[in-house]
Amino acid sequence: VQLQASGGGLVQAGGSLRLSCAASGNIISIYTMAWYRQAPGKQRELVAAITNSGTTNYADGVKGRFTISRDNAKNTVYLQMNSLKPEDTAVYYCNQAIRATLFAASDYWGRGTQVTVSS
Repeated sequence: VQLQASGGGLVQAGGSLRLSCAASGNIISIYTMAWYRQAPGKQRELVAAITNSGTTNYADGVKGRFTISRDNAKNTVYLQMNSLKPEDTAVYYCNQAIRATLFAASDYWGRGTQVTVSS
């Protein structure tokens, strides 16, 4: 199983970006999909998550600005980021809980995509 993330880049404050992360390989089921981020010198933190039933949760600092969604047919999770702020600058990582065998699901991570917001 591999996760391929895309959509990062450089944007001015107040702008928007949309991240995508597609899973490929021998996939039986995908459960929770999520986005994390890690800024320089800081720990990785959860940004947003969405369960396979569509329940979402967000970090307090992105509520009302970011929207997570998923396309189960494409094994893809999206993160629409609006009203971006310089403090959103970080490497963003996607995470998916995937059952690839008959055993329990495992966490898979994408490589990370850089988001830079200039002031």
